[in-house]
Amino acid sequence: MTPAAIESAFRAACELDVVALKPGNVRDGAPFDDMVADDFRRSAAACAPVLARAGAPGRSIGETILDAVTASRRVVQCNTNLGIVLLAAPLCCAAARYGDLRRGVAAVLDALTQADARDAFAAIRLANPGGLGRRPRHDVASAPTVTLREAMCEAAADDLVARQYCASYQDVFARGLPAWHRAVASLGDERWATTFVYMQFASDFPDSHVARRRGGDAAREVREQARTLSVHDQEDPTRLPERVDALLAWDAQLRRAGRNPGTSADLTVATILAAKLTPTV
Repeated sequence: MTPAAIESAFRAACELDVVALKPGNVRDGAPFDDMVADDFRRSAAACAPVLARAGAPGRSIGETILDAVTASRRVVQCNTNLGIVLLAAPLCCAAARYGDLRRGVAAVLDALTQADARDAFAAIRLANPGGLGRRPRHDVASAPTVTLREAMCEAAADDLVARQYCASYQDVFARGLPAWHRAVASLGDERWATTFVYMQFASDFPDSHVARRRGGDAAREVREQARTLSVHDQEDPTRLPERVDALLAWDAQLRRAGRNPGTSADLTVATILAAKLTPTV
């Protein structure tokens, strides 16, 4: 796939991220105190050309991540897209270098090095995500002694982005993509398909961002709330738009509690990106 096509796919996925209803997250007309939807658009526009070159000869995943986060921070003063960048870089690289995206992602992850870890750690420090804390081994504040994939596997049990690196994006390919294609086919509306995928992830996993910021009990409670709201919709996406009032009420509840399922949103963007990089998957 060409860099122009990769950039277009990334921009489209990021645009859906801010126009679709994803309870607890920023969207048009529903800002947070410290960020608005256009912050996400500006950061996406800044890092899209960087991610589009992820598969260029001599470019590493770590360099791509660091350059993309640096570009994003030049235009916004808050962390809008660290998780998106971490997930997008291997996908974009695989789309450029391999014919089969799923096999390509596995190959890209297998080739990660200690230098990739060094650059990715620097990117994470630059983005400065809230609630990051410290780890006894392979902490991002320290110089890495393992490859980026090995470091991610260390964190995979309690971080869904790291889990994708460790498991070759199993959740994106086996959960997210089928949900996306089912919803697009049923609804004919990519905004509602985005909501559907988001609710799938929010229902399946305690959200890592909520866990970091508010604790594991809060993350599990958010997952149960998502399950209650979406239990009747998982096999029939056409029912989801009927529940807009309930979704909006949950959105308001999450905002009052300061619970932002941001990792579920990041996985949703990664799923849409994967779909647009391989439309026939």
